[in-house]
Amino acid sequence: MAKENTYFHFSISIRKLFIIAIVFFLIGGISLYVNPKSQNSVVQQAVAARFEYLSKNGNSSCSGNFLKSISTMDDKARLQGSCCSPMDFKKYSEQVKGLQKYKEISEIPADPYDIQAGLAKKLMSYYDSIQLTANEQKEYDYAMQSSKEKGPCCCKCWRWNVYGGLGKYLIQHYQFTGKQITEIWDLSDGCGGNG
Repeated sequence: MAKENTYFHFSISIRKLFIIAIVFFLIGGISLYVNPKSQNSVVQQAVAARFEYLSKNGNSSCSGNFLKSISTMDDKARLQGSCCSPMDFKKYSEQVKGLQKYKEISEIPADPYDIQAGLAKKLMSYYDSIQLTANEQKEYDYAMQSSKEKGPCCCKCWRWNVYGGLGKYLIQHYQFTGKQITEIWDLSDGCGGNG
């Protein structure tokens, strides 16, 4: 009888533990279900704050003088803001989100409106120094014809040199296709506007 009673209490304890485990699992499941939304909200607030700053504190321009000045900048200086038209929040959000796909490649700027001068110098040097093979050139030419701006940027400014160098580097070192370069150039359009 005592053994049966002990077994009865033991099985009740197991049931209690099982019920507690289910409750914790459900609570955990609810928090996992809720958290992505709250995390997304925090990310959107951060993107909005960056947009607010960059859209009002830009220092870059399409001029030849600005292009030349980059080589004299401190590597930690930032090239910020749009070159031609005011930034558009919806487009900016889409660009930053789209570029997350490539976050493992440090040469790809995560934000086309906020680029460290040291990285810009490095990528501009690739534009002049990297010689593509005939097959690699076909991929580069595909991107030139297929990107929205028909090149790395709408004009041959500092962005043209930076993203042109990036395109060559990605084709040569990561075997990127012209289609992938087109996507990066389109996501990295720093001209502003919503087009």
